[in-house]
Amino acid sequence: MRHPALSLFASLAIAAFLAGASAWADEPPAAPQDTPDGQAPEAKHDEPPPKTPAEERAELYTRLAASKDADETSGIITRLLHNYSESGSDTADLLLKRARQAIGVENYSVALKIIDATIALEPDWAEGWNARATTRYLKDDYKGSMADIAQTLKREPKHLGALMGMGMILEAREKREEALKIYERVLEIAPHWRNAQEAADKLKAALAGSEL
Repeated sequence: MRHPALSLFASLAIAAFLAGASAWADEPPAAPQDTPDGQAPEAKHDEPPPKTPAEERAELYTRLAASKDADETSGIITRLLHNYSESGSDTADLLLKRARQAIGVENYSVALKIIDATIALEPDWAEGWNARATTRYLKDDYKGSMADIAQTLKREPKHLGALMGMGMILEAREKREEALKIYERVLEIAPHWRNAQEAADKLKAALAGSEL
């Protein structure tokens, strides 16, 4: 059975790239700053240091848990997807961009080769493993996808795309109770996320119907 490239799992992966690309495109170039002696200006002592990607994710997860509506949640998740795509390596980021372009045109063999190189370069980057999980899912390699999801969650336990992908694979394997637990876990992280709520509601209805 062939799965469409715009399935929820794949959309999450591609959306991460698109969110990042949009943010980079909209960011204006920094204006040059000269000092009288030609030296670089000193950092302002009253400005806090920039947050690390891990610190930003922690803040976004806190905001997700406290969010009161679906629209706010959607905006936070867009920023979180962008954050997932920041490896700290320009080379790895470029490789992932090319892999996702290949995924977008369903050239999964090329995508896998690029992602393998990405993982070899940055083995501790959760998004590299998640991208391969996505690609393997689209190739109907559920076992391989689940293995990569496990590696993703080992590095980023709250990774929303990986968790949703796990739920979808469990559903495909007719493991509805286990899938529901995963969707409920996602809703603990993002209580007002429409995609997760709809997936959970659909499963609850199916389980209720099977008990009649």
